[in-house]
Amino acid sequence: MTDKQAFDPNAVIAATREAFAPVLKAQQEGFKTFERLARLQYALAGDVLEVGLARVGATFTASTPTELLNKQTALSNQLAERLRERAEEFATVTSDLQAQFGQLGSELTHKATRARKAA
Repeated sequence: MTDKQAFDPNAVIAATREAFAPVLKAQQEGFKTFERLARLQYALAGDVLEVGLARVGATFTASTPTELLNKQTALSNQLAERLRERAEEFATVTSDLQAQFGQLGSELTHKATRARKAA
């Protein structure tokens, strides 16, 4: 009687899923972060466009050069404040991204260490 091991495709699929789970998680987190950054870029472009349109409107509504200068200065200050807020949001996103990938690296190291001990 010969002892043959049967090929179990379910075991192979389960092992593959377990091996690539961290990669899948990293990919999902990467897409979420990419979407978040794209939304921030879109909001930033909207802020710049909005202030640009307000500047054009101020040009047509100002009756004196002094009034125009005051409106333009106020709009510039408004844009600077919005840009500062967006920069803080970008910094938060990058900090979150760094923490997530640091955690992922720790998980991968831990999993590799367990696999090495098991072998």
